[in-house]
Amino acid sequence: MNVTRLIQKKRDGEPLTAEELSALVTGYVSGAVPEYQVAALAMAIYFQGMEDSEIAALTEALMESGECLDWTGVDGSRVDKHSTGGQGDKVSLVLAPLAACCGLRVPMVAGRGLGPTGGTIDKLEAIPGFRTGLGAGEIRRMTEEVGCVIASQGGEFAPADGKLYALRDVTATVASVPLITASIMSKKLAEGLDALALDIKWGSGAFMKDIESARSLGAAMTAVGERMGVRTGFLVTDMNQPLGRAVGNANEVLEALAALGGDGPEDLMEVVYELGSRMLTAAGCSDDTASARAVLEAELGSGRPLEKFREMARAQGGDPEADLELAPACEVGAPRAGYVSAIDGEALGYALIALGGGRRSLEDTIDPSVGLQMRVRLGDEVVQGQPLADLLSAGTGHDEALAFVAGAMSITDEPPSELPTLIVKDC
Repeated sequence: MNVTRLIQKKRDGEPLTAEELSALVTGYVSGAVPEYQVAALAMAIYFQGMEDSEIAALTEALMESGECLDWTGVDGSRVDKHSTGGQGDKVSLVLAPLAACCGLRVPMVAGRGLGPTGGTIDKLEAIPGFRTGLGAGEIRRMTEEVGCVIASQGGEFAPADGKLYALRDVTATVASVPLITASIMSKKLAEGLDALALDIKWGSGAFMKDIESARSLGAAMTAVGERMGVRTGFLVTDMNQPLGRAVGNANEVLEALAALGGDGPEDLMEVVYELGSRMLTAAGCSDDTASARAVLEAELGSGRPLEKFREMARAQGGDPEADLELAPACEVGAPRAGYVSAIDGEALGYALIALGGGRRSLEDTIDPSVGLQMRVRLGDEVVQGQPLADLLSAGTGHDEALAFVAGAMSITDEPPSELPTLIVKDC
């Protein structure tokens, strides 16, 4: 294999074959292909893109670099969801146990926080003892016994993706639809799924800043899933303000538990129900999304999903009855009267990092007690001094976080002419 020739092909816009991509990935993992050549190829892909067949081939090569879950002899449909992330997105914590109570098997492999977006694994590890570093055998057993499990990627699933992502992170090639698609789908398809529901976020707090970019990513991921035999669909949802009211790891777990108990914020529950409905219909458990939603709402009202979350937590070594402490709160007041016309979600994410609730480097230890509690929503009218948010601060980075939050909230004389739609339904 002449790697230089393959880089040249992609640089000039020519497609790479499945055999070429497989050999590249194998060589990269073994060390036969050096990082500088893979970096050059990633940059060529960033500028030239990839055809659907190339994205599928790269996805498969990344997936096959590690272990894939084998469900031989296990009854039930394996269905999962994936979100591209944002602030306050604790949907997985609610949806996994809710879907399991509706008869689905949910073997969820999730991630940690990435830059200013939060991570499901970091949230769950706010629960004392909760163990996310599970092997493939444990994931299979817990999914069969409990119905749902949420585990970190670890080294077993798509290790080539982990290595490639670290390289992309330092070569400014993260924001590439083909590379994002292959990265996400390689991990999800390694779960051995029958169906997958995708939540593609757009807005100030998301990687995709506009709806069209989000649609493009969702379409690419759906095409790969369908091509590889997994029933796949996607929603585009709003991340121009935090989802729910809680931001921060322990704070979001508490809001998720409230949601499982029937007291969740309306926007959070709307996304949960939309994704859950698509999971149930894709698995053949409901004829349409309306009947699926009715099943989900009835199940949530039964109280069983909250107990299912506790069962999952205990199975993974966690104490679901533990008191989750939050850092002391201080109010961030409105500097003037007017209307909340914009919220910079990315700035709120950096505020959380400043407080110690996210990472500046891989070695950082997270403080689960810190975060934000939103007191206003887009379009709200406020008076001077009215609390916009509570900053949950343990002291570290307090002033920096305060500046981020204050700068994230735009107050204008007139209300915004149009509020973003929570869920774009024409995808």
